[in-house]
Amino acid sequence: MEVAERGINMRLDKYLKVSRVIKRRTVANEACDAGRVEVNGKPAKASAEVKVGDVIAIRFGDKVTRLEVLTVKETVRKEDAAGMFKMLMS
Repeated sequence: MEVAERGINMRLDKYLKVSRVIKRRTVANEACDAGRVEVNGKPAKASAEVKVGDVIAIRFGDKVTRLEVLTVKETVRKEDAAGMFKMLMS
């Protein structure tokens, strides 16, 4: 089991794609540009850096999905992607 890498940051759009929260990076970019993504309660651009412990909120229609970043990795297997974040109650 890998230990969470605390010193690593990653672009928000790339994190959303690698963690498979959003399937494609261009879609993640568009969601950020439309103002539907927040990091730690503030609207975030696609280029915003995310790190372990950050809380990301994404609006899909009238539903808000909140998640906490547990690990930041450049690549991850599909089966392990869900372990990169923890879903939070709204």
